[in-house]
Amino acid sequence: MRHPDAPAPGQPLGAHYDQCFGCGDQQAHGLHLAVRAGEGVTITAEFTVTAAHQGAPGLAHGGVLASALDEALGSLNWLLRTIAVTGRLETEYVRPVPVGTVLHLEAEATAVAGRKIYSTATGRVGGPEGPVAVRANALFVQVPIDHFIDHGRPEETRAVLDDPDQLRRARAFEVNP
Repeated sequence: MRHPDAPAPGQPLGAHYDQCFGCGDQQAHGLHLAVRAGEGVTITAEFTVTAAHQGAPGLAHGGVLASALDEALGSLNWLLRTIAVTGRLETEYVRPVPVGTVLHLEAEATAVAGRKIYSTATGRVGGPEGPVAVRANALFVQVPIDHFIDHGRPEETRAVLDDPDQLRRARAFEVNP
């Protein structure tokens, strides 16, 4: 169930951490995924596939597409107001995604059982109603903040923990380790 303090539907979620490959605005070759809260526990997101994201000539790398799906799915945790990491990500590649394409993503949390959060996502080309290019199902696992403190690089972790902006500090640890 959506947390009562979750961002309102339509509200941009912004980057959870400026160095994040998925959504961070300080990553030169990152995805710069733009995520918006949806109804219930859903989000919509977009990113443009650039030349830096290609695998085969002129086509998005499958790992980059998996990263975009993972980032979109991880953003759902902000609507639940919980800290969780990816436990499993199953990706289905339906059609190639050319460089220059805007990939439209939709993700939804489908169930929560204890510490487990189940979710699904779809990526479409040519608009939100366009043909499906990629799909994913994921399992996220709720973790304490100590997970990041114990396993992250101390200099980055300390910089985030010392940030006086409480919202930025909380959001930095919302998704993947």
